[in-house]
Amino acid sequence: MIIIKSNSNDPSYNLALEEYIFEYMSQDEDYFWLWQNQDAVIIGKHQNTAQEINKAYTENNNIKVVRRLSGGGAVFHDMGNVNFTFITNVGDLQKINMKMFCMPVIKTLKGIGVEAELNGRNDMTIDGKKFSGNAQYIKKGRIMHHGCIMFDSNVSILEKALNVPKDKYESKGFKSVKSRVTNIKPHLPADLFDLSSEEFKILLENQIKFLHGDTQIYNLNKDDEKIVERIKKERYDTWEWNYGRSPMFSVSKRRKVEDVGTIEMHLNVEDGIISDYMSYGDYFGEGSNESLKELLIGCKLKKDSLMEALQGFSIELCYNNLKKEAFVDLLLS
Repeated sequence: MIIIKSNSNDPSYNLALEEYIFEYMSQDEDYFWLWQNQDAVIIGKHQNTAQEINKAYTENNNIKVVRRLSGGGAVFHDMGNVNFTFITNVGDLQKINMKMFCMPVIKTLKGIGVEAELNGRNDMTIDGKKFSGNAQYIKKGRIMHHGCIMFDSNVSILEKALNVPKDKYESKGFKSVKSRVTNIKPHLPADLFDLSSEEFKILLENQIKFLHGDTQIYNLNKDDEKIVERIKKERYDTWEWNYGRSPMFSVSKRRKVEDVGTIEMHLNVEDGIISDYMSYGDYFGEGSNESLKELLIGCKLKKDSLMEALQGFSIELCYNNLKKEAFVDLLLS
């Protein structure tokens, strides 16, 4: 396990660094990295940015908005958060789950007297309240798993910066964002209440060293940083990547699907034939929706036509845990 060291708190740089490690560094190695961002909203790959943020608030308060490579929902980052990233080869895709990457966090917390558990698709919780959301990006047998840990985050800013749909918390019995999430800090034992986020990072890194045994530290050199800066400039600093242009659609629908997430579908339909397709949401998926879009364009909005067009195509590549028949039913509902 190679532990990456970088001191940047720029969200665009840090997401570019993730991509650099994933795409450019040796794929024969496993990587782990702890990092923090200045105030930022990090958007999931498949989300409609305009609907996820309070744009006036983020602009007036210098909160940066950046899209990541992985799916899942939008999260707020500040210096009270500790973010972690694992990059490794996946092996058997069927055996990959969130738990294996979250257990070091849960074990670290248990070691200091805080009981935490993994709940739902991608959440870690304390007393039923979420303190960490996780997401994954998979490409060519390689996986990047990252999570945002709320150690001592400013929840009031989080609530103002994000537009969180009511069904995101009402379905779980919570009446507000504040009542749904929690920081780790209030749950620390009295003798550790002064523990800082930096000290927590050291504890988590030590847990990784203990679990993996053979670890080594890697500090970025000037050549590394030069490529990271290029990726940052070409992707994570651009309006096209972070916001993107959204065309008008004749059919729009939003559905929450158990074990999948929220899917927002947009279609242009002319004379009963699909002429354009786009989807947003907090779902996970390895594949590109562009491939799905190509199959749907020119297809009649009828069940038999859709099933025929999608023959041989795995919908689960685009929407994890969603079956083909269920996807077609969503299109037609």
